[in-house]
Amino acid sequence: MSESRKLGTALRGWRDRTAPATVGLPAGGVRRAAGLRREELAQLAGLSVDYITRLEQGRSTSPSQQVLSSLARALRLSAAEREHLFLLAGQSAPGPGQLSAHIPPGVRRLLDQLDSAPLSVHDAAWNLILWNPLWAALFGDASSLHGRERNIVWRHFAGLPGRVSHTPEQEARFEAAVVADLRAATARYPTDAGLRSLIKDLRGVSTDFARLWDTAIVGVHETDTKTIHHPDIGTLTLDCDVLIAPGSDLRIVTYTAAPNSEAADKLKLLVVIGTQAMTEDGTPA
Repeated sequence: MSESRKLGTALRGWRDRTAPATVGLPAGGVRRAAGLRREELAQLAGLSVDYITRLEQGRSTSPSQQVLSSLARALRLSAAEREHLFLLAGQSAPGPGQLSAHIPPGVRRLLDQLDSAPLSVHDAAWNLILWNPLWAALFGDASSLHGRERNIVWRHFAGLPGRVSHTPEQEARFEAAVVADLRAATARYPTDAGLRSLIKDLRGVSTDFARLWDTAIVGVHETDTKTIHHPDIGTLTLDCDVLIAPGSDLRIVTYTAAPNSEAADKLKLLVVIGTQAMTEDGTPA
């Protein structure tokens, strides 16, 4: 059997064993097998259904490291399985000098239980790699975003649209912290080509970033407030905390509201409506 066929067989096996409920998907409807449908894996990994089909049938032979990392996260592969996936694709798993988006199983289980607050997970360069349904309801579904569109630092300094607004003081704190994070990441991951390219392009797209980078500014993440402008429920202000997952460089960003506050009531409404659009009378469409 060719290596591409072996890769396809492994992917089908991992997909078949992954129950929808374990990845936050509803298990309803008629299913020929207990595992994920190709459409569901494509959604979780941010890939097209056609590409998943070609991979499983051995007709696509050169998946990128980004694609392989996305598949490993979506299928919740162990560290050993993730390494095997890369080997089947003819590549080496990212080494110690490169960014890793691997989420340890224990961290994944912890995140699965934190469903009452919007949260997102980012790697050391602030690439968005995971989010929960409430985060998608608050900020918009990120599954259609690709590449730099999923990088928080790039979105900010390149001026891409978003739902968060900052006061000048909040913006200064945020920029100092994320620039310091990127500088630390370049020291820890000196051979990561994607990270070097990101820094180069940020310097080119933003004079503010270039100035902060050249002045070697130091910043740290502290609890701060974020003002989010939601198209249906209006404006809400939430506390934002950045946590570091033990044993990794993953950043877990959580958003919470004070009990019995207006913002808390709006979050409860988001739990109900999810990412649905709302009608003019305020009911889910």
